Amino acid sequence: MTSAPDTLLDGSHTVLTPEYVEFRFTLAGLYSRFLAWLVDALIVLTIAGVVLIVLGYTLGSVPNLAGSLFVVIYFLVDWGYGMALETAWSGQTVGKRVMSLRVIQESGVRIGFYHAALRNLARPVDRLPMMYLVGGATALISGSHQRLGDMLAGTIVVRERRLKVPSALGIVGDESLLADPLFVSRVKKLSTEERDIILAAAIRREEMRMEARLQLFSALSHRLQDVLAMEKPAHLSDEKWTLLVAAALVPPQTKGKRLKSGV
Repeated sequence: MTSAPDTLLDGSHTVLTPEYVEFRFTLAGLYSRFLAWLVDALIVLTIAGVVLIVLGYTLGSVPNLAGSLFVVIYFLVDWGYGMALETAWSGQTVGKRVMSLRVIQESGVRIGFYHAALRNLARPVDRLPMMYLVGGATALISGSHQRLGDMLAGTIVVRERRLKVPSALGIVGDESLLADPLFVSRVKKLSTEERDIILAAAIRREEMRMEARLQLFSALSHRLQDVLAMEKPAHLSDEKWTLLVAAALVPPQTKGKRLKSGV
């Protein structure tokens, strides 16, 4: 796994699969992350302001109680906002979506609640002494632009870019399987990590060296046969079998269009 120089600009993060295939991610620079944080901070402050107004109307006669409740609610909103959205939106908040950023695991797959919770619970330390100075300094030192929360959760923040889904993705020699409800239902049960790897391999296969490409699709083919409990049709190569599974994962209306990806 390699990383980029310590700069304010975007760097890169490379993930090496067991088949020695490299997937390169563009790291988000501190400037774009700061702008995303500003958007999110304004949203949190707006929500907190609304809560303060409501508390003022309902508990105006007991200002001490209203003040205490506001502090508690503010911290719950501040922490919960990032945890909830990054879990529901696969590593994005409103600010990150506006700036086309996404949080992923260092291994290149999507984050879950565990990772979102860890990186957001560490925010109070990253914010010290003010305006994320500790987090910013840590990101500058880190080769992968990670603040303390990212190091704790094993996550990185990457830039998304649009990759075109080949319109010929489903034309792999045995389209009849795509109409088989049993095949499609088994494919839909693949884990999020498995889906990400299959789609990334399908979209980026033309960029791979032939030896690495053969190794990757051979490994994916054998893995899919085990997971789906189905034998690969004898007339299909490992790559075409994997592409057939990828075609079942991609809605027909998206083929030939562009999908957002951090890869």
